[in-house]
Amino acid sequence: MTDWVKIAEDQEVSKLVDKLQIASGNTPANDLKAQNASERDNEPDVADPAETSLLIKILGKGLVNTKLALDIQQKNPSSPLHSVKTFEALHLKPELLKGIYAMGFNTPSKIQETALPTLLADPPQNMIAQSQSGTGKTAAFVLAMLSRVNVNLNYPQVLCLSPTYELAIQTGEVAARMGQFCPDIKLRFAVRGEEVDRNSQIPDHILIGTPGKMLDWGLKFRLFDMKKITVFVLDEADVMIATQGHHDQCIRIHKMLNQQCQMLFFSATYDKEVMDFARLIVSEPTIIRLMREEESLDNIKQYYVKCKNEDGKYTAIQNIYGCISIGQAIIFCHTRKTAAWLAAKMASDGHSVAVLSGDLTVEQRLAVLDRFRSGLQKVLITTNVLSRGIDIEQVTIVVNFDLPVDVRGNADCETYLHRIGRTGRFGKSGIAINLIDSERSMAVCRTVEKHFKKEIQYLNTDNADDIEKIGN
Repeated sequence: MTDWVKIAEDQEVSKLVDKLQIASGNTPANDLKAQNASERDNEPDVADPAETSLLIKILGKGLVNTKLALDIQQKNPSSPLHSVKTFEALHLKPELLKGIYAMGFNTPSKIQETALPTLLADPPQNMIAQSQSGTGKTAAFVLAMLSRVNVNLNYPQVLCLSPTYELAIQTGEVAARMGQFCPDIKLRFAVRGEEVDRNSQIPDHILIGTPGKMLDWGLKFRLFDMKKITVFVLDEADVMIATQGHHDQCIRIHKMLNQQCQMLFFSATYDKEVMDFARLIVSEPTIIRLMREEESLDNIKQYYVKCKNEDGKYTAIQNIYGCISIGQAIIFCHTRKTAAWLAAKMASDGHSVAVLSGDLTVEQRLAVLDRFRSGLQKVLITTNVLSRGIDIEQVTIVVNFDLPVDVRGNADCETYLHRIGRTGRFGKSGIAINLIDSERSMAVCRTVEKHFKKEIQYLNTDNADDIEKIGN
């Protein structure tokens, strides 16, 4: 356990990335990525759901203090539902309680106070819990995992599945920190690069890993008895479904488990597909949904600027920077090629610029975001890889260098909302500026305006007085 604790100590993001040991270098996948990179430079850049989830988990600092409502449904009428306001009320092992406090959790979050009594109930209850990142759901199911272990039995009792190596490592680090005062609980990663003696049975109590490796160990090599598993956790289930192959692997693992195994399903989304998949795995579940926070445009001033071409767009940005004080800005482009061109121009004019696009590895993205969030770079030029989920408090202005459109070139209103929602966070006011260089982009702007029923005002960036007004 001590090695896990060393890995899991609080660190700067850049140090944490080093510990992740994410595969890099001249792998076949990276070679292929480089080969196809130039072809993709002119294509719309999109986010990988697993990578986005990882970024949010690593960059998240503390719990989100949410006032959102909970939707609770219970299929098993014999399971009374109650909530707790303190961790002491859960009657945990003293060592686990000490680990929780060492992590900085003083009182349960909203999702924890409702979920934990059911997660820890005797007899065990099945659960489907859905809430966005930062609300404490990982800590909730990890606490259940640690609480269910019988240290007198030296075989795997808990399986926790994540869609990627990196996400499994993140969950493992939470488990290590929470269980740091429980040296008898043994944890093991079931991920790529981890090898086991195929001539002996695995003695560790908790296995955290990816579906493929878990299937190999449990089914192919029979290194542990899946019928003896008492807790099965499916984390990031929305990403599992979006990742080809994981869906079938999860179902195969589920079929090997006994019917008394406690099934815990955790997801950040509310898609019907995710819920249908959950119902395949979880029988008679308590369903807890933390209502999704609706991003609001109420405290964001929206403007559009008419430009002749890309150079005209750049002139508009220069004029804005010349007239008002900007804390930090995010500029969204449609393609990697445009993002690279804009970054080079702004850097040559003395701006401290960072670029974030889909051709960067996870480590590189984390390093970019860490520098931007710490204020070392004031302008972040990015594509749709950053359109949702990652909040940086100092961002005061968002610029749509290219307005977001779908594959048919029509207005993508959802992406627009997520993009400009990167400003105006935490109750502060924000500014969104849309650069228009054609009748088509003007039509997209009007569609967005009509959709949200919020005026997008004209801004003349050739007039310093007009620009100064938006900064007040």
